[in-house]
Amino acid sequence: MRMENGPEGPFILVDLVCSDSFVHDENLAGETVEMKPLRSGDATSRTGSKNGRSKTAAKPARTRSRLTRAQIAEIFRRFSAENPDPKGELEFVNPFTLLVAVVLSAQATDAGVNKATRPLFKIANTPQKMLALGEEELRERIKTIGLFRNKARNVILLCQKLIAEFGGQVPQVRDALETLPGVGRKTANVVMNVAFGKPTMAVDTHVFRVANRIGLSNGKTPLAVEEDLLRVVPPEYGVHAHHWLILHGRYVCKARKPECARCIISDLCRYKAKTI
Repeated sequence: MRMENGPEGPFILVDLVCSDSFVHDENLAGETVEMKPLRSGDATSRTGSKNGRSKTAAKPARTRSRLTRAQIAEIFRRFSAENPDPKGELEFVNPFTLLVAVVLSAQATDAGVNKATRPLFKIANTPQKMLALGEEELRERIKTIGLFRNKARNVILLCQKLIAEFGGQVPQVRDALETLPGVGRKTANVVMNVAFGKPTMAVDTHVFRVANRIGLSNGKTPLAVEEDLLRVVPPEYGVHAHHWLILHGRYVCKARKPECARCIISDLCRYKAKTI
C-alpha cells in the first residue's frame, strides 16, 4: 500500500485484492479485478501546522489489482496439473471417523491425530461403538493429543446427538453439522468437502496465509477469506481448491520462509517478499 498524488488529490495504491470486490463473471476473464473505492476516513493526509490540528481526508480512489481472472484460473490449472487428485492427510474410514478426526485435529497436527486414531478407529468406527467405548477409555486413547479431555467429551456428545437426531449418520449440510458439539464452520466445511464432495473452502492457517500472500484474498478473518475463495476460484476447481492451498502452504509457501524458488506459481504470486 502506498500514497500517491493525482490530479484530484491523494490516493492509495493497493496490491492485494479486496474481499468485497470479486464478482464471478466470465466476461471478466483477462481483465483486472477492481477493488472498491476507499470509504471516507480510511486514509488521511495532514496539512497545516506541525501539531497536526488541520486534517483533510484523502479523496476515494478507484484501485485495481493486477491479478486477473485468467491468472487465477492459471494458478489452479497448475495446481491441478501437478496434483490432480489431492488428499487431506487425516486418516479415516468413513464420514463418522472423518468427523471425529477433524474434531480431534483442532490445535493439533494431522500426524499426531493419525497416531492416536489408527488403533481407535479399528474398534470404534461408528457412533454406537464410540459410545460403547466410553469417555474415560476414549480419553486414555487420545491423551497424546492436545486438549484431549474436552475433545473426548465433545466426541461422546456428538455421538449421542448423531444417534438421537440423525439416525447415527453424519449430516451432509453445514447447518446440521454445526449443531454437533465440537463442530464449527471449518470442521463442517472439511466434512462436507472430503466426505461428500461439496465445493467448500475450509480455511485453516495455511489457506488463510496462502490466499492472502498470492493475491486471492485480502480478508482479515477466515470467513472473509472463505467468501473470497468461493467467489474467485473457478467452479471446475472448487472441490480440490482448499486441499491445494493447504498443501502449498504446508510444504512450499511456509509461514516463516516460503520456498519461492520451487513454487510453481511464483510468477503469478503477488507476495512482494519473495525468497528467490
